Amino acid sequence: MTTARFHLVPPNSDGCYHCIQRCVRRAFLCGVDSYTGRSFEHRKTWVKERLHRLGRCFAIAVHAYAIMSNHLHLVVQTNPAAASAWSDDEVATRWLELFPPACSETTTVELKRQHLLADTARLGIIRQRLGDLSWFMRCLAEPIARRANREDGCKGRFWEGRYKCQLLCGERALLAAMAYVDLNPVRAGLAESLDASTHTSVRQRIAASHAAPESLAQPLRPIIGTLPFALSLSAADYLQILDWTGRILVPGKRGAIIEHAPALLTTLDDTPARWVMRVRGHGSDWARVAGSVQDLTAWAERLGQHWLKGVRFALQLIRN
Repeated sequence: MTTARFHLVPPNSDGCYHCIQRCVRRAFLCGVDSYTGRSFEHRKTWVKERLHRLGRCFAIAVHAYAIMSNHLHLVVQTNPAAASAWSDDEVATRWLELFPPACSETTTVELKRQHLLADTARLGIIRQRLGDLSWFMRCLAEPIARRANREDGCKGRFWEGRYKCQLLCGERALLAAMAYVDLNPVRAGLAESLDASTHTSVRQRIAASHAAPESLAQPLRPIIGTLPFALSLSAADYLQILDWTGRILVPGKRGAIIEHAPALLTTLDDTPARWVMRVRGHGSDWARVAGSVQDLTAWAERLGQHWLKGVRFALQLIRN
């Protein structure tokens, strides 16, 4: 039975999540359709531009993303408290950037902004939405779907009805999910290296490091968004671990020899083999929650269940 989203993503609470949005009816988000030969590569720009706009408006940061041919991966962190601290004027300005009036004249935009500022109840609802994960995903998916349907000359659903959401318990689970998402093209055999891993956040991070090499020594921060989150690793450390992990997760070679692991990997996991297993687990071993046995047990009790898928996998990680 499907669990209501608010049980896993409580309103007005912080959290880190791995979200997956898939296309339906053999629709293409990005890439080349081998059946018709038609290219949809230009749609990657739609998604990237939309993500950056949402990052400017929402109290949500994007740590990683990967745009695949028929689905989209995101690793996000929510902070509704940040939206609560915004002034009314800032809330109205952010909302109008997401939903501008049909007429883009300055006087029309200002008139709508004044109407929002005068409606305290409406402004409170908007403030809550700007910190809500479901509204973030809605504001990402709907414009892309409408634009794709117009281009394809058809009607109906472009995305599955519900995006999949996985709660990430702790920084280690967050970093493992980021690595899984950034390495998606490599793991799928679509790219041989991080540099060739197009339509991903790691490609954006590498480009940023080339433009500003000093950024590599700084703490790892979200790739999109204005929230001041920072992880314990530096950007250089993350790219080093990611590069090594990608060499291990070779398609079709689950038994690849794990050697020459970066020394700093011990800050994330006891052994390199356990780290690789943890990253690979985001494919199918974790379900609604990724974390330790204690995390999954606590969430199962919170959801009124006896267990959650992933508990056995978490036990295997301990024994590995």
